[in-house]
Amino acid sequence: MFGFRRWSEALDSTGCDPWAFVRERWLQLNVENIGDRAALMLGTGLGVGFSRWVPGTVGTLWGLPLVWGLDHLGLSFVIRLLICVVLFIVGVPICARAAQVLGKDDPGAVVFDEIAALPLVFLVIPLSELNVTAMVAGFLWFRLFDITKPWPVRLFDRWHGGLGIMADDTAAALYAAAALWLTVQGLAWLT
Repeated sequence: MFGFRRWSEALDSTGCDPWAFVRERWLQLNVENIGDRAALMLGTGLGVGFSRWVPGTVGTLWGLPLVWGLDHLGLSFVIRLLICVVLFIVGVPICARAAQVLGKDDPGAVVFDEIAALPLVFLVIPLSELNVTAMVAGFLWFRLFDITKPWPVRLFDRWHGGLGIMADDTAAALYAAAALWLTVQGLAWLT
């Protein structure tokens, strides 16, 4: 541990270590229970949820490799939908436990909900049409609906615990999926 702290302090003193804040938060939490550590690691997206700037957006970025990986596996719509359902089900206890460890109802540092919801956005796009433009558009639509929380997303945001944490992002992902589908259709019509 001494080496980690010393390395951290050296990098932090130079002002060129973007992960210093993440390491600082981990050291402050001092979580002893292995289950709590696992929930916190997964719930915060391996620590990116501790980002000083827009943690939800930074956390959502982790969802893009997941989308890319699912796309490149060539899975059917049904299998991808089942993966989204499994991510939701697994995410409820992960987010609940991480929130409990952090001592808040829906802490911004918990970003597993963003990561798990993002693949749902891209279910409506045929795999042959999933390109960088579609991924950027889907990402932006998801962030817009997750941040603005239109009805009924706002209702889910009022739920407590892991189910509430996961439900509002899943609802935002459904809005984003519809908006992405309309965007792709509109762009196809224009060309």
